[in-house]
Amino acid sequence: METPSRIAATPDALDFTVENVEKALHQLYYDPNIENKNLAQKWLMQAQVSPQAWQFCWALLSPDKVPEIQYFGASALHTKISRYWSDIPTDQYESLKTQLFSQIACFSSGSKMVLTRLCVALASLALNTMPEAWPGAVAEMVRVFQEEGGGVDGRARCLALLELLTVLPEEFQTSRLPQYRKGQVRGALGREWGSVCPLLQQLLRRTDSPGAVKARVLRCLSSWVLLDVPLSESEGLVHDCFGALPDPELFDTAVEAIVNAISQPDSQRYVNTLLKLVPQVLALQEQLREAVQNGDMETCHGICRIAVTLGENHSRTLLEQVDHWQSFLALVNMIMFCTGIPGHYPVNETTSSLTLTFWYTLQDEIMSFESDKQAVYLQVYRPVYFQLVDVLLHKAQFPSDQEYASWSSDEKEQFRIYRVDISDTLMYVYEMLGAELLSNLYDKLGRLLTNAEQPTSWQHTEALLYGFQSIAETIDVNYSDVIPGLIGLIPRININNIQLADTVMFTIGALAEWLADHPVMLSSVLPLVLQALGNPDLSVSSVSTLKKICRECKYDLPPYATNIVAVSQEVLIKQIHKTSQCMWLMQALGFLLSALPVEDILRNLHSLITPYIQQLEKLADETPNPSNKLAIIHILGLLSNLFTTLDISKQDDESAEGSAPPVKTAPPQPGPNPVVVVLQQVFALIQTVLSKWLNDSQVVEAVCAIFEKSVKTLLHDFAPMVSQLSEMLGQMYSTIPQASALDLTRQMVHIFASETDHFPPIKALFELVTSVTLSIFQQGPRDHPDIVDSFMQLQAQALKRKPDLFLSESLDVKAVFHCGVLSLKFPEAPTVKSTCLFFTELLPHCSDVPPLARVVQEDGKLLVQAVLEGIGGGASRSLMDQFAEVLFSLNKNCFSLLAVWLKEALQPPGFPSSRITVDQKDNFSQQILRERVNKRRVKDIVKEFTLLCRGLHGTEYAAEY
Repeated sequence: METPSRIAATPDALDFTVENVEKALHQLYYDPNIENKNLAQKWLMQAQVSPQAWQFCWALLSPDKVPEIQYFGASALHTKISRYWSDIPTDQYESLKTQLFSQIACFSSGSKMVLTRLCVALASLALNTMPEAWPGAVAEMVRVFQEEGGGVDGRARCLALLELLTVLPEEFQTSRLPQYRKGQVRGALGREWGSVCPLLQQLLRRTDSPGAVKARVLRCLSSWVLLDVPLSESEGLVHDCFGALPDPELFDTAVEAIVNAISQPDSQRYVNTLLKLVPQVLALQEQLREAVQNGDMETCHGICRIAVTLGENHSRTLLEQVDHWQSFLALVNMIMFCTGIPGHYPVNETTSSLTLTFWYTLQDEIMSFESDKQAVYLQVYRPVYFQLVDVLLHKAQFPSDQEYASWSSDEKEQFRIYRVDISDTLMYVYEMLGAELLSNLYDKLGRLLTNAEQPTSWQHTEALLYGFQSIAETIDVNYSDVIPGLIGLIPRININNIQLADTVMFTIGALAEWLADHPVMLSSVLPLVLQALGNPDLSVSSVSTLKKICRECKYDLPPYATNIVAVSQEVLIKQIHKTSQCMWLMQALGFLLSALPVEDILRNLHSLITPYIQQLEKLADETPNPSNKLAIIHILGLLSNLFTTLDISKQDDESAEGSAPPVKTAPPQPGPNPVVVVLQQVFALIQTVLSKWLNDSQVVEAVCAIFEKSVKTLLHDFAPMVSQLSEMLGQMYSTIPQASALDLTRQMVHIFASETDHFPPIKALFELVTSVTLSIFQQGPRDHPDIVDSFMQLQAQALKRKPDLFLSESLDVKAVFHCGVLSLKFPEAPTVKSTCLFFTELLPHCSDVPPLARVVQEDGKLLVQAVLEGIGGGASRSLMDQFAEVLFSLNKNCFSLLAVWLKEALQPPGFPSSRITVDQKDNFSQQILRERVNKRRVKDIVKEFTLLCRGLHGTEYAAEY
């Protein structure tokens, strides 16, 4: 065959002949050059939708062609029928149907993949013609294939018919039929079930039906029940599916069919049918036990899926059938057996995880009954849920050290996720079982740790602790009378294993709030935490636990502070922990120091920070390179994280409810804030570092982060630094503009712009960064969407906090407005969002800031045009709410001008979209101008209009919107 590259590479002629299609297919499948393959594919896609496809597709199906070519012919047919149905003249429906029937008959003994595509094509034709043009379509399909003849044997014809009946509902689910047609066709298909059901039953019950036929019948049933075929009408077939389960060849498809049938939303209406299903499911227990004994994971999995699907979808219905309470309880116990199936997940079994959501569902249903009824159910099911807790904690146990060591990292990760799912389930179950659950766990742990005769495995201890931790992590256990006992037991645990040590740490962390109310118990657990800090394997658990304790118990920690700081310093110097844990540790120390007297804070800060300052001085002298860059960012990060939480003014009112007075308060402390003292000491050093790294955005970001975190934490206590920092920021931004400098400026504007003393440096900084950014806009801002985004947020903040900034003659308000209009056209959604926020903050000030009023009056039309352009298709649909906010604000603050601007802006034909008529534009304008109060309504109007502009109105995309 000659090289067909010319064909695919030059589609200008678009000569879609049989010969050329074959050449392009050869190129697609066999040409080693990937570019040629891509060209061929592109050309073939054009061929498939071309008018010539009607000619070449039948020729490609010729028996002498290879299956790949035949497959393309069948696919082209399906594409034409499903997507271009309106092109087919009505008088050709019949001949098209006849041709497809005869092709399917030919291929029933041929290539399976071609047969399936032809069946899908005929299915698509049926969906487009039923019920009017082709009434009784399914009945006709059955009749045609049951007739003898055509030299095709009965089994092949039967399989072809089943394939056709299977793909018909599947094609319906994925078809692009309009909504009203979908309803009609669904109804027509529902009526056709009467032709399908007896055929499937007959084939499944015949003893001489081959396995392949039975498997196809089960697949066909699966497909049809997804159309919400009434369960009462498929009851007999579902019963037959249970009969197919003992056959290993049919097991998987039978499970799928049963699961699909009983999980249909409509099936709960058929109570009697559901009640008949329960004993059928219970009868599978023998097969399930055998599968467990033989280690047959697939069979366990399948049977469990059936039991769980019935229980999960119909627990309400089955609970309400009080006369049958014992059979439902038996089903619940069967699911319990599946939850506790022997072996370790995910290595020896994968079934137990399927059952967890069932327990949530059952609990929700029981707890939703009114109290009298609920009490009766709880009598039966509370013991079941206590048993469930035992089963779950058994399943959460780690395997032996030797076995665990043999697991792959993927298996270990799956097991970790499985334990998190168990933890969530236990937390949920606590809602039903309450304090008794904690007592139950405590008794078990106590017996385990105090029984000297019976040696305990660490796995058992760890699982019980894990249960405690799961509950204490999210539920307030302060009232529980077993926690003091638990804290007393913890030091008795023989911690000889990393997993156990981790869980001990996380359990202590989960009890941090309780420790804040019972500080006398801190001395029992703090030594364990500090000891664990030195172990790199316990890095995450020990550091996060110390951080929780320092946050919750800071006012009770001064007696331990020296020790905590010393141990922390030691592990930081030894570099035991990874970067993120070092940052957490600094946050922990920030909480801890916050509660100390100022002189103690300064002393501790001095010893803690000095080594890093010395290191930073050394690094600042070196020539910049990648390794010292990382070291600098690390040290700056440590300082940032320390200053994030070091707050001497903050009251510990996080646990206080509503407006109740805070539980503890720190005494007011005189003198400058310790953070400010440190920042003033290191300011010159930071400037030196900056001077060398000014063009490295990560270092600049790390420097800005120190001040941003400090400003956020200290608020007005940061005042002594305002002048210095404003000057440094101005110099930084003037030299090399970076978004992080604008973000820090925004914080400063937020906190200090309204204060008379600090207004001058803030005003100077604001004007400087505005003027520098305006020059970026003149040079072309497209390469700096982050700067534009931060600039717009800064302008919005200034308008919100101090609109007087826009009265200054040094500020080019008109240029800022124009930058906003330009920024609305950026492709980056976050930038456009920030710009919309800027305009919604600006427009209300038309009444009280004359320079803003002037610019809006002169150039407001440009803003309206930019907004309409975005709505018309220039911007992502996710931004329509923001554009609606701008229009709403314009309407509220410049009503008479907006009426004129809308009229003028919408005047040009084809704007904002060529799909929009003049009437639709007028209607949109009128609707917008009418709504000056209801913002939600304006958002709906804009969404409706953008769909019209994009040609998506009334499509499936619109439905998702």
